[in-house]
This record gives sequence, structure tokens and C-alpha cells, in this order.
Amino acid sequence: MTTSRRTFLGFVGGGALAAGLAACGSSGPSSTPGSTTGAAAAGTGTTYWFLTGQPQQAIREAQVKRFNDANSGSKMKTTEFQNDAFKAKIKTAIGAGQGPTLIWGWGGGGLKSYVDANQVEDLTGWFGDNADLKNSIFPSAFGAASVGGKIYAMPVETVTPIVLFYDKRSFEKIGAEPPKSWQDIMALVPKFNDAKIAPFSLGGQSRWTNMMWLEFLFDRIGGSEVFQNIYEGKKDGWSDPSALKALEEMQNLIKANGFIKGFSSITADSNADQALLYTGKAAMMLHGAWTYGNMKSSGKDFVTGGHLGYMNFPPYEGGKGDPSDTVGNPGQYLSISSKASQADKDNAKKFLQNNTLDDTSVDAWVKSGNIAVAKSSKDKLSSITDKNDSEWLNFVYDTAANAKNFAQSWDQALSPTQAETLLDNIAKLFQLSISPQQFADNMNAVIGQ
Repeated sequence: MTTSRRTFLGFVGGGALAAGLAACGSSGPSSTPGSTTGAAAAGTGTTYWFLTGQPQQAIREAQVKRFNDANSGSKMKTTEFQNDAFKAKIKTAIGAGQGPTLIWGWGGGGLKSYVDANQVEDLTGWFGDNADLKNSIFPSAFGAASVGGKIYAMPVETVTPIVLFYDKRSFEKIGAEPPKSWQDIMALVPKFNDAKIAPFSLGGQSRWTNMMWLEFLFDRIGGSEVFQNIYEGKKDGWSDPSALKALEEMQNLIKANGFIKGFSSITADSNADQALLYTGKAAMMLHGAWTYGNMKSSGKDFVTGGHLGYMNFPPYEGGKGDPSDTVGNPGQYLSISSKASQADKDNAKKFLQNNTLDDTSVDAWVKSGNIAVAKSSKDKLSSITDKNDSEWLNFVYDTAANAKNFAQSWDQALSPTQAETLLDNIAKLFQLSISPQQFADNMNAVIGQ
């Protein structure tokens, strides 16, 4: 089984969460009954393109069916795409004026490109008129939906924070407690190494796994504004003293042998990094909430026996960051095409209001092993009977709901050009082949691109 950081695909079945595939089905578009496919969908009424892959696909299809059953005179037509095919098609279609009425996406850099090209509606006023709807959504999810202080997308579907996982058995072996600060983490490293346990597992070949460390260190040392300045294109934003300090601390951990030997040749797609944790070869792992399902299904009694521990990333002593902050996927996002007719825009808004985070949708997300980006998710958690699953989902809920700032993964928040340069330089930083200052200089060179 492979897991995806884009979406946490857990199933609750017989009280167990099991990992699912990131995207299923063919490489091209497929249609649901009564829908059209491809560019032909544009200009033929209200249209909505989204991704295949269960359980998300079935939940989205059910949302559209409920809308169409209630609005027989203005039905919505859908087209479904596999992940990579969707990414390729949506940008081309929108640029050619043939995109769907409802634009599904991850917010952040992709949304900003649509806003800059005047392709999506400003929803700020609409949310002002629908305050109850806005207030029902986790406030932290609106960061990746906003550009220049205005809201251009509605947060929908699920939240997936990055979590510091740990093996309780490894801590018992060295007689230590889980870290309460970054300084604690550094103090634990030699103790685990002396016990022949790698302090941290890491699938470093995947590059984005390394990025999660910097996302938290930037926040914990300098606060959320450090990356916000970079996102907004502030000149030399990567040279902020807190950013340079975070890069230095990152290399300090690497030099101290904080990670499993050979981490740069381990891939996250193979789940080898998770296996190192649940087999006791590594004590801790910083990874996405989507890994819980696979650790439960593949790790024998690691989860069911109560050996898995988890926590939000600890604070940095003397740092400016709020310890409630988190990073990862604060939601998925739906925008409305500015090129659509007024009737289709109105139809899309009705769908957003009544069918995306309604009680039926939230219930379906929670039963699939996810936390919906709605505060009402909390009310559904009592239906989870498995003790481990219940505790886990309550933790994910609390992490997302209480975050003052839920930062989007950097490679999603930034433009594609900046994201690729970032991943390339992160790999070099972790291999100790460039210094923190060289990293900052290389990244400053692509700010705004």
C-alpha cells in the first residue's frame, strides 16, 4: 500500500483505519451519469471537475447528487480526473476560457495564479453575507484560500496536519519522556544513538519529507510571519535572521546523526520510513496524519497495542512561534470561475453553501477516517467506537481547530518555479552540500517567480 500526503485516505471499517491509494482509476477523465467530459463541459451549464480515488470520490459524487435532486431545473454536470491528469487539464482549460464553473484545488500558489489572471471570483463579500457558513469552518483554513486579504475559495473537505509521531517502547528503553522543546529533541539524539535506535526516521529521497522539518522550525523560531513574507514576495525573505537560524538548527540535527543512516536514499512512497518507526528501528518520525492508517494496518500491534504516540511539534525555547501552529493541508478548496455566467455562479454558490460541508458530508468524511474542515466534525467523533481511532481523530481535530495558524505545505503555497527550486535546495541542505546562507541566496533569487 502507498500513502499520499495530498489526501489522508483512511477507511473506517470494523473499527480499523486502513490506508488507501492517493488516486485510483484511469489517467484521463471519466464521467458520472448525466455528466459530460473534458472541455465540452464548459459552457453547458454549471460544471464541476474533481479527482477520482476513494473514499473522496464517492463523497463528492453524493454531494452533487443531493444538489441535483434538490435543483432539478439547474443540474450540475461533473467530470472526474485522476490526480496528474487533473493538474495538467485544469490549468490549460482555465487559461483557454474552457474551465469548469467550480474549480477544485489546493489553494495557495495555484489559487494565486488564478487570482493574478482574474480567473476566479472574489468571495469575500459573499462570505460576509453568509457569516454562519464562514464561522462553521476552521478559521485557520482560510489562509490558503486568501490572496491579498481577500477570499477567493471556500475551504472544503478535510484537514491533514503534519504530526510528530513517536514509539513509546523506544522511549521506555532509554528511560526518557517525549520532547517538550527543540532543545529536548537535540538532547535525546545522543541517547537514542547510544541505544542503537535512530532518533528519527526520514524518507529523505522524497525531498518534501525534509521540507516538513523546515516548515515547523521556521514557525517555531520566527513565527508564522517569516514564511508569510516569503509567500507574499518580500525581497530577501529567506534571509530573515529567524530563517537562517532555522536552517542552521536543521543542519545541527543532521550533523548530530539525528536521522536514520542513509535517509537520503529512503522514499516515502514505499512507506519504508513508517516501517522504521513501527518496527522500533527509529524512535520518532515527523510525517503527515495520512500515515496513521498504514501504520495501523501494517504495523502489527504498533497502534492497536497502544505503542504509537503523537504530538504537535514542540516549541523552540526563546522562539517567537505559537506552539499551537501547525503545517500541512489545511483543507481542499473550491473557487468559482469568473468567466461563468451569472446563473452558473449563483448555482455554484448554492452548492457551496448547501452541499459541501452540510451535516451529511461531514458525517461521511468522519466515517471515512478523516476530520472535515468544519467545526461540526467534533460532534461526529462519538460515533467512532475503536478507542485508538477515536483518540487519534480527536487529536487531529484539536490540532486543526486550535491552530492559530495552519500553514500550507510550502511546495503547494509557492509557485511551481519556486517549489522546484525549494525542493532541490532542501535536498542539498540535508546532504550538507550547501550552507544556510547559500540556501537563502538560492531561494531569494526566485522569490516572486
